[in-house]
Amino acid sequence: MRHPLIVKLERRDGLSPHEHQILEDATSSVETFAANADIVREGDVADHSCLILEGWTTRSKTLADGRRQITAFHIPGDFVDLHSFLLKPMDHTITALTPCRMAMTPHTALRRISEEHPHLTRMLWLSTLIDAAIHREWLVAIGRLSAAAHLAHLLCELYLRLEVVGLAKDHRFEFPVTQTVLADALGLSTVHVNRVVQELRRDGLVAWRGTHVTIKDWEALVRLAEFDPTYLNLAPRPR
Repeated sequence: MRHPLIVKLERRDGLSPHEHQILEDATSSVETFAANADIVREGDVADHSCLILEGWTTRSKTLADGRRQITAFHIPGDFVDLHSFLLKPMDHTITALTPCRMAMTPHTALRRISEEHPHLTRMLWLSTLIDAAIHREWLVAIGRLSAAAHLAHLLCELYLRLEVVGLAKDHRFEFPVTQTVLADALGLSTVHVNRVVQELRRDGLVAWRGTHVTIKDWEALVRLAEFDPTYLNLAPRPR
Protein backbone atom coordinates (compact mmCIF):
# COMPACT_ATOMS: atom_id res chain seq x y z
CA MET A 1 0.00 0.00 0.00
CA ARG A 2 1.34 3.44 -0.91
CA HIS A 3 2.00 5.93 1.85
CA PRO A 4 -1.44 7.46 2.56
CA LEU A 5 -0.12 10.99 3.14
CA ILE A 6 1.70 10.96 -0.20
CA VAL A 7 -1.40 9.60 -1.95
CA LYS A 8 -3.55 12.30 -0.34
CA LEU A 9 -1.19 15.16 -1.20
CA GLU A 10 -0.56 13.96 -4.76
CA ARG A 11 -4.30 14.12 -5.44
CA ARG A 12 -3.83 17.90 -5.13
CA ASP A 13 -0.36 18.39 -6.68
CA GLY A 14 2.59 16.26 -7.79
CA LEU A 15 5.49 15.49 -5.48
CA SER A 16 9.04 14.71 -6.55
CA PRO A 17 10.80 11.46 -5.55
CA HIS A 18 12.95 13.56 -3.21
CA GLU A 19 9.83 14.95 -1.54
CA HIS A 20 8.46 11.40 -1.20
CA GLN A 21 11.62 10.43 0.67
CA ILE A 22 11.47 13.46 2.95
CA LEU A 23 7.90 12.62 3.98
CA GLU A 24 8.67 8.94 4.43
CA ASP A 25 11.65 9.75 6.63
CA ALA A 26 9.65 12.26 8.70
CA THR A 27 6.87 9.70 9.33
CA SER A 28 9.02 6.61 9.94
CA SER A 29 8.49 6.38 13.72
CA VAL A 30 5.28 4.38 14.24
CA GLU A 31 3.18 3.70 17.34
CA THR A 32 -0.02 1.69 17.73
CA PHE A 33 -3.10 2.64 19.73
CA ALA A 34 -6.04 0.51 20.82
CA ALA A 35 -9.59 1.56 20.01
CA ASN A 36 -10.88 4.23 22.43
CA ALA A 37 -7.35 5.23 23.50
CA ASP A 38 -6.62 8.96 23.65
CA ILE A 39 -3.84 9.78 21.19
CA VAL A 40 -3.69 13.46 22.07
CA ARG A 41 -5.39 14.96 25.13
CA GLU A 42 -6.73 18.44 25.67
CA GLY A 43 -4.01 20.41 27.44
CA ASP A 44 -1.11 18.44 25.96
CA VAL A 45 1.96 20.35 24.79
CA ALA A 46 3.28 18.11 22.02
CA ASP A 47 6.73 17.82 20.50
CA HIS A 48 5.42 15.76 17.56
CA SER A 49 2.41 15.57 15.25
CA CYS A 50 0.47 12.37 14.58
CA LEU A 51 -0.32 11.03 11.10
CA ILE A 52 -2.80 8.18 10.65
CA LEU A 53 -1.36 5.27 8.67
CA GLU A 54 -4.17 2.82 9.50
CA GLY A 55 -7.43 3.26 11.37
CA TRP A 56 -9.86 6.05 12.24
CA THR A 57 -9.82 8.72 14.94
CA THR A 58 -12.22 11.32 16.28
CA ARG A 59 -11.55 14.92 17.24
CA SER A 60 -13.75 16.04 20.14
CA LYS A 61 -14.50 18.40 23.00
CA THR A 62 -16.12 17.22 26.23
CA LEU A 63 -18.29 19.41 28.45
CA ALA A 64 -18.19 19.44 32.24
CA ASP A 65 -21.24 17.16 32.45
CA GLY A 66 -19.58 14.55 30.22
CA ARG A 67 -21.41 15.33 27.00
CA ARG A 68 -19.11 15.05 23.98
CA GLN A 69 -19.17 16.79 20.62
CA ILE A 70 -17.18 15.09 17.86
CA THR A 71 -15.91 17.77 15.49
CA ALA A 72 -14.11 15.56 12.96
CA PHE A 73 -13.51 12.02 11.78
CA HIS A 74 -9.97 11.37 10.60
CA ILE A 75 -8.82 8.60 8.27
CA PRO A 76 -5.48 7.30 6.89
CA GLY A 77 -3.43 10.10 5.36
CA ASP A 78 -4.70 12.70 7.85
CA PHE A 79 -2.37 14.58 10.18
CA VAL A 80 -4.68 14.76 13.17
CA ASP A 81 -2.70 17.48 14.94
CA LEU A 82 -0.36 19.09 12.44
CA HIS A 83 -1.36 22.43 13.95
CA SER A 84 0.21 21.39 17.29
CA PHE A 85 3.52 22.28 15.63
CA LEU A 86 2.55 25.93 16.21
CA LEU A 87 -0.48 25.91 18.54
CA LYS A 88 0.27 24.85 22.12
CA PRO A 89 -1.30 23.54 24.26
CA MET A 90 -3.96 21.44 22.51
CA ASP A 91 -7.54 22.61 23.08
CA HIS A 92 -9.27 19.33 22.20
CA THR A 93 -8.78 15.56 22.28
CA ILE A 94 -7.95 13.04 19.54
CA THR A 95 -9.21 9.51 20.27
CA ALA A 96 -8.72 6.27 18.36
CA LEU A 97 -12.08 5.16 16.99
CA THR A 98 -10.54 1.87 15.83
CA PRO A 99 -7.12 0.29 16.42
CA CYS A 100 -4.66 2.72 14.82
CA ARG A 101 -1.11 2.84 13.50
CA MET A 102 0.18 6.37 13.83
CA ALA A 103 3.35 7.97 12.49
CA MET A 104 4.76 10.24 15.17
CA THR A 105 6.44 13.10 13.30
CA PRO A 106 8.85 15.18 15.42
CA HIS A 107 8.30 18.91 15.31
CA THR A 108 12.01 19.22 14.64
CA ALA A 109 11.41 17.41 11.33
CA LEU A 110 8.46 19.69 10.51
CA ARG A 111 10.57 22.74 11.30
CA ARG A 112 13.29 21.47 8.96
CA ILE A 113 10.72 20.92 6.18
CA SER A 114 9.30 24.42 6.69
CA GLU A 115 12.75 25.98 6.49
CA GLU A 116 14.22 23.95 3.62
CA HIS A 117 11.35 22.71 1.43
CA PRO A 118 8.87 25.43 0.48
CA HIS A 119 6.69 23.26 -1.80
CA LEU A 120 6.22 20.60 0.88
CA THR A 121 5.48 23.38 3.36
CA ARG A 122 2.71 24.67 1.08
CA MET A 123 1.30 21.16 0.69
CA LEU A 124 1.17 20.61 4.45
CA TRP A 125 -0.36 24.06 4.84
CA LEU A 126 -2.95 23.07 2.25
CA SER A 127 -3.75 20.01 4.37
CA THR A 128 -4.55 22.17 7.40
CA LEU A 129 -6.59 24.56 5.22
CA ILE A 130 -8.69 21.65 3.97
CA ASP A 131 -9.23 20.57 7.58
CA ALA A 132 -10.49 24.09 8.31
CA ALA A 133 -12.79 23.98 5.27
CA ILE A 134 -14.22 20.66 6.51
CA HIS A 135 -14.87 22.24 9.91
CA ARG A 136 -16.79 25.08 8.23
CA GLU A 137 -18.96 22.59 6.34
CA TRP A 138 -19.64 20.67 9.54
CA LEU A 139 -20.64 23.91 11.29
CA VAL A 140 -23.10 24.81 8.53
CA ALA A 141 -24.49 21.26 8.48
CA ILE A 142 -25.09 21.08 12.23
CA GLY A 143 -26.60 24.57 12.30
CA ARG A 144 -28.72 24.68 9.15
CA LEU A 145 -29.33 21.25 7.59
CA SER A 146 -32.03 18.82 8.60
CA ALA A 147 -30.84 15.73 10.44
CA ALA A 148 -31.25 13.60 7.30
CA ALA A 149 -29.41 16.13 5.12
CA HIS A 150 -26.64 16.41 7.72
CA LEU A 151 -26.04 12.66 7.75
CA ALA A 152 -26.24 12.58 3.95
CA HIS A 153 -23.60 15.33 3.78
CA LEU A 154 -21.30 13.40 6.13
CA LEU A 155 -21.62 10.23 4.04
CA CYS A 156 -20.87 12.09 0.80
CA GLU A 157 -17.81 13.74 2.33
CA LEU A 158 -16.42 10.56 3.86
CA TYR A 159 -16.89 8.59 0.66
CA LEU A 160 -14.81 11.08 -1.35
CA ARG A 161 -12.12 11.40 1.33
CA LEU A 162 -11.82 7.61 1.59
CA GLU A 163 -11.79 7.22 -2.19
CA VAL A 164 -8.75 9.51 -2.41
CA VAL A 165 -6.66 7.11 -0.28
CA GLY A 166 -8.02 3.94 -1.86
CA LEU A 167 -10.42 2.96 0.93
CA ALA A 168 -13.69 3.43 -0.95
CA LYS A 169 -14.85 2.31 -4.37
CA ASP A 170 -18.09 1.90 -6.33
CA HIS A 171 -19.93 3.93 -3.67
CA ARG A 172 -19.04 1.41 -0.95
CA PHE A 173 -16.97 2.00 2.18
CA GLU A 174 -16.43 0.91 5.75
CA PHE A 175 -17.73 3.32 8.40
CA PRO A 176 -16.67 1.94 11.81
CA VAL A 177 -19.03 3.92 14.04
CA THR A 178 -21.72 3.04 16.51
CA GLN A 179 -24.91 5.06 16.58
CA THR A 180 -23.71 6.55 19.87
CA VAL A 181 -20.57 7.87 18.16
CA LEU A 182 -22.62 9.11 15.22
CA ALA A 183 -24.95 10.90 17.64
CA ASP A 184 -21.96 12.72 19.17
CA ALA A 185 -20.88 13.83 15.67
CA LEU A 186 -24.33 14.95 14.50
CA GLY A 187 -25.41 16.55 17.78
CA LEU A 188 -28.45 14.26 18.03
CA SER A 189 -29.76 11.60 20.38
CA THR A 190 -29.09 7.96 19.49
CA VAL A 191 -32.84 7.47 19.02
CA HIS A 192 -32.93 10.33 16.49
CA VAL A 193 -29.87 8.95 14.69
CA ASN A 194 -31.57 5.57 14.34
CA ARG A 195 -34.64 7.23 12.82
CA VAL A 196 -32.51 9.20 10.34
CA VAL A 197 -30.56 6.10 9.26
CA GLN A 198 -33.84 4.27 8.71
CA GLU A 199 -35.13 7.23 6.68
CA LEU A 200 -32.14 7.12 4.31
CA ARG A 201 -32.59 3.36 3.95
CA ARG A 202 -36.33 3.65 3.36
CA ASP A 203 -35.82 6.29 0.67
CA GLY A 204 -33.40 3.98 -1.16
CA LEU A 205 -30.38 6.25 -0.70
CA VAL A 206 -28.13 3.90 1.28
CA ALA A 207 -27.76 0.31 2.38
CA TRP A 208 -26.15 0.12 5.82
CA ARG A 209 -25.21 -3.20 7.43
CA GLY A 210 -22.95 -3.09 10.47
CA THR A 211 -19.95 -0.98 9.44
CA HIS A 212 -20.50 -1.40 5.69
CA VAL A 213 -22.21 1.46 3.85
CA THR A 214 -23.32 1.35 0.22
CA ILE A 215 -24.57 4.56 -1.37
CA LYS A 216 -27.34 3.31 -3.66
CA ASP A 217 -28.31 6.65 -5.22
CA TRP A 218 -25.37 9.08 -5.21
CA GLU A 219 -27.17 11.86 -7.10
CA ALA A 220 -30.16 11.79 -4.75
CA LEU A 221 -27.90 11.75 -1.68
CA VAL A 222 -25.98 14.75 -3.03
CA ARG A 223 -29.24 16.63 -3.66
CA LEU A 224 -30.53 15.92 -0.17
CA ALA A 225 -27.24 17.02 1.39
CA GLU A 226 -26.80 20.07 -0.88
CA PHE A 227 -23.29 18.66 -1.17
CA ASP A 228 -20.65 20.55 -3.14
CA PRO A 229 -17.18 18.94 -2.89
CA THR A 230 -15.34 22.16 -3.75
CA TYR A 231 -14.19 22.52 -0.14
CA LEU A 232 -12.24 19.25 -0.37
CA ASN A 233 -9.96 20.74 -3.06
CA LEU A 234 -9.72 17.51 -5.03
CA ALA A 235 -8.62 19.10 -8.32
CA PRO A 236 -4.87 18.71 -8.98
CA ARG A 237 -3.13 22.01 -9.64
CA PRO A 238 0.23 23.64 -8.93
CA ARG A 239 0.41 24.76 -5.33
